[in-house]
Amino acid sequence: MFGVYIICLTYFLFFAESTGRTFEGRTYHYNLELFKEIGRFIKYRHVLGTKAVLLNLVGNIVAFFPFGFFLPVLHPKCRSIFYTTFFSFEFSLMVETIQLVSKVGSFDVDDLLLNTIGGALGCLIFFWMNEVRKKSERINKFFY
Repeated sequence: MFGVYIICLTYFLFFAESTGRTFEGRTYHYNLELFKEIGRFIKYRHVLGTKAVLLNLVGNIVAFFPFGFFLPVLHPKCRSIFYTTFFSFEFSLMVETIQLVSKVGSFDVDDLLLNTIGGALGCLIFFWMNEVRKKSERINKFFY
């Protein structure tokens, strides 16, 4: 499932024309000022539309939920919020750098922040679901 997630993420981040990935007139686009794009999307939400704002702000968080969820499943060392958050940041930095170098999309520190938050939230969801699983196993053990 993790492989399928990575393939889908790669497609949407680098190739999907529906997300503005075109091959014509590529130039370098980057934002190195924290909260600049987030602020712009919030300030101009009426002009840009709810869909564009949600796609950018919430989409960047949700896109990295699976990364933060699968990492603790795949590697026991990542069963730490610190490690999973760190690796989510690293992975996001790699994606943003590839976007900058390949001139597909843009390098945006706000995306780094939102993606990292998404990875951390995915890890928290893993911890929560793991606790639910453990409780269920204890209850089943008690009754059977």
